[in-house]
Amino acid sequence: MGFRKKNKSPPVLSHEFVIQNHADMVSCLAMIILLGLMFEVTAKFAIMFITVQYNVTQVLDEKSDPVNFYQYGPKDVATVFFYLLIAVILHALIQEYILDKMNRRLHLSKTKHSKFNESGQLAAFYLFSFIWGCSILTAEDFATNPTFLWEDYPHTHMVFQVKFFYICQIAYWLHALPELYFQKVRKEDIPRQLYYICLYVVHITGAYVLNLHRLGLVLLVPHYLVELLFHASRLFYFSDENKQKGFTLWALLFVIARLLTLTLSVLTFGFGLPRTENQGFSLAEGNFNVLTIRMTCLAAICLTQAWMMWKFINFQLKKWREHSQNQASKKKTTTTTTVSPKSKPHKREPTRGGAANGVVKSEDKTSPRARKAKAS
Repeated sequence: MGFRKKNKSPPVLSHEFVIQNHADMVSCLAMIILLGLMFEVTAKFAIMFITVQYNVTQVLDEKSDPVNFYQYGPKDVATVFFYLLIAVILHALIQEYILDKMNRRLHLSKTKHSKFNESGQLAAFYLFSFIWGCSILTAEDFATNPTFLWEDYPHTHMVFQVKFFYICQIAYWLHALPELYFQKVRKEDIPRQLYYICLYVVHITGAYVLNLHRLGLVLLVPHYLVELLFHASRLFYFSDENKQKGFTLWALLFVIARLLTLTLSVLTFGFGLPRTENQGFSLAEGNFNVLTIRMTCLAAICLTQAWMMWKFINFQLKKWREHSQNQASKKKTTTTTTVSPKSKPHKREPTRGGAANGVVKSEDKTSPRARKAKAS
């Protein structure tokens, strides 16, 4: 299955060959893993990549049916790797069949072209993750009981949707690292994208490993909503530069999301977890409720929010300066057009008899003494 049209066939295993055919290579690798399910010898290895591992069956009541929960373990690395391959394939599909067609119609510059592709990919991911996260929160009824974030910690047991959500989240942000090479991202854009990719990987993986998936999910959903609004607004802006109202709403929700994140983080790590019964550190039980880890997590979240606010303020100041400069340039152009230019003096035709404006001009250029002597 070819995702990109190739005009020339570059040398095999060259950089250009890998970039043009990376989606085909990844799809072949994923197909090999799926074919492993057909054979008994390889099925037990292939299923480790595809299905969610570490299921635990519990009976809550004698009358109720047993419920399946899931924990995390080292086999999750294989599952994350498989869905990383799926993320690369979906990335290529969105790029080829949606974004490239839109770029041909818009005729964007190289700078706007790369930003348009970035916003298009992230907007699709944020929309999908936001809807998925909201469905989990609605089913689990997280929002009505804030103490649910820390009570009965450690939260070692997850339902299928929660664990699969985290597996897909980690896989997506890890796939974004090789995409910097596959998509030929400009060198000046690589540091900026590396920053937020690494922050996502660290925070989501930290919430998953430290059994803080409830808090992580509650914080991710409003954050994804804000990011979805920003990238959707940027897509509309690239299609029509007059459409900038979405950025105003994004700026308001961005500040609210930062305050909500800080409030819930302080409430969980500062007041909730220190008052729970299970205090201590135990890898076997998955308990990380000690002061050092709590303060480290809270400091990491606060520093990240402060960095995001700093970038946000600089972005708003830059936009304000550009707006003020545009307004000043418009005023200058309007003033120069309204004021008429000074008319240059022009020579007038002399009147009959050599008089112009009542002054008689003589063509004789001799001095007065010479004229007097000549007359005498």
